[in-house]
Amino acid sequence: MKILVTGGAGFIGSHLCEKYTKNGDTVLCLDNFINGSLTNIRHLLNYRNFKLINGDIQNYDLLEKIMRDVDVVFHLAAQIHVDRSIVEPKLTYDINVLGTQNILEAARIHDVNRVIHASTSEVYGSAKYSPMDEDHQLLAPHPYGASKIAADRMCYAYINTYGMDICIARPFNIYGPRQKDSGYGGAISIFTKRVLSGLPPIIYGDGNQTRDYTFVGDIVRAYDSILNHSNPIKEPVNFGTGAEFRIVDIANKIIQLCDSDLKPVFVEPRPGEVQRLIADTTRAQKILGWRAEYTLEEGLKEFINWYKNYKSEEWAKPR
Repeated sequence: MKILVTGGAGFIGSHLCEKYTKNGDTVLCLDNFINGSLTNIRHLLNYRNFKLINGDIQNYDLLEKIMRDVDVVFHLAAQIHVDRSIVEPKLTYDINVLGTQNILEAARIHDVNRVIHASTSEVYGSAKYSPMDEDHQLLAPHPYGASKIAADRMCYAYINTYGMDICIARPFNIYGPRQKDSGYGGAISIFTKRVLSGLPPIIYGDGNQTRDYTFVGDIVRAYDSILNHSNPIKEPVNFGTGAEFRIVDIANKIIQLCDSDLKPVFVEPRPGEVQRLIADTTRAQKILGWRAEYTLEEGLKEFINWYKNYKSEEWAKPR
């Protein structure tokens, strides 16, 4: 099978590239390295069935060339950060909406068998009821979420207009090895970096906002279950644990697991931040037989152990 992974040098994309390269599939990794890192996929460069393409999903001519003979597209390339979308809303729209349209059109022209589109739980906004199923209103309060809603609807339009096999996957708050720990990184990785550096976690607002944190290994299994499903999945599918945790409790758990006595520091809340997210994964269980396997504590322990080893290697490199 020939697989294209857009955003393949990123946090989640690199895990997919690794899985399918080692499975023996031909893997094309497309990334412009704005968010992705060569470190994430460097170990794959010696595989003959792995090809790295430095390129952008906003370049339709490039997509049209590389999409030939591709069987499946995992479309993960995106501007994925809420804060950055507030600062750069046009960039966020151009990448997430127009870039997705480019992917869909190139896939249509070349009769790609299946496109798996990485959406996000952020499209829902704060929970109006819990757990949140796929029929929850799409009420994202920030430009990032709005752009992902538009990308989802573009996928839906291509499903219905052209009869394409496109699955809209909606993961909830993914964390794990290779997640960025600076700038527009995830809360768990940023908290871990600060605690292991002897600095307190910084929490925006009162810390009572909740999230459904899903370990990256479970999400890779979710994407693989879509890839191997025999029939098209025409409706969005949630992937999460079905358990919600307060941000302040996440910070304190990381402090505990890092054997620290630090205390979180609270600052002004972020504009437009979603206050509550918790997944109803009934559809994923019914259609795909998928459910999350990692508990939060198991996932945090694995991530912290990885992070310590990763940073040890980084610190040991000659400067």
